[in-house]
Amino acid sequence: MDNHSYNFPSDCTPLTNCKSARKPAGSTAVNMGDAGKCPPRDYLLWSLCNTFYVNFCCLGFMALIYSIKARDQKTLGNLQMAQECSDKAKWYNILAAGWNLLIPLLAIALLVLLLVHLGTSKGNFDFFGEDGFQNFMNLFSW
Repeated sequence: MDNHSYNFPSDCTPLTNCKSARKPAGSTAVNMGDAGKCPPRDYLLWSLCNTFYVNFCCLGFMALIYSIKARDQKTLGNLQMAQECSDKAKWYNILAAGWNLLIPLLAIALLVLLLVHLGTSKGNFDFFGEDGFQNFMNLFSW
């Protein structure tokens, strides 16, 4: 092919800037959603730990249910519902973790108070000395 078979406008050649043959450029918009916003967390691992530990009043189980719902909604693309379920899972996890820490602490405090009270009452209740076990067993003898 030779260059004479092509028809170019007089002011336009293939290697130059041809303004008359150029069409106006259009615009394309691509919606990427909220690019700066992170998807909501689902707190699934925390919910599993709370479910398998003490699980007082089934708070850990409720947290697990909302964690799974948050993960499902995030997968479906419904970020608003996923955020609501994530918030509920978070608060159920906080309540469950609070109860999981509070119950053993209350049991330890009750045991310490019992030992202090028995140590100050009449008689000698030395549970940590040489005869500690025998003194402890004397509490239950009539």
